[in-house]
Amino acid sequence: MQMDAVDQRIIAHLVSDARASFAEIGGRVSLSAPAVKRRVDRLRASGVIKGFTTIIDPAAVGWTTEAFVELFCTGRTTPAQLTVATRRHPEVVGAYTVSGEADALVHLRAADIGHLEQALERLRAEPFVTSTRSMVVLSRLVESPTAIPAPD
Repeated sequence: MQMDAVDQRIIAHLVSDARASFAEIGGRVSLSAPAVKRRVDRLRASGVIKGFTTIIDPAAVGWTTEAFVELFCTGRTTPAQLTVATRRHPEVVGAYTVSGEADALVHLRAADIGHLEQALERLRAEPFVTSTRSMVVLSRLVESPTAIPAPD
């Protein structure tokens, strides 16, 4: 799909505030509200915009402990198997296949170290996991939503 600078600016505004009205966005990109709506509808229909969501602050709900866990798996573990298994664990907020020694990298969030340890034990109990290596997050330095930067 062809996206122009106006599409990119609309996306940047939606990423910044998905609750902004089409009129508000239109005022920022010099289009009418109906023109913005048509563009957003087109971006959704083409799959550029996959949906709208609410982002919860993990600290606000008490999940302040997080870790990244490298998974080492048996020989022919597939990405599909990893996907199914990691989705069974509510503490998993991201899972990725990676290059290097590990087969996958899993991002966990938990209420405290005890909860994190329980989540790790459940993850280690998956039949294809042979070992793990964990790194507990001490502080978040940068976190940003996925976005296409708006052109100047």
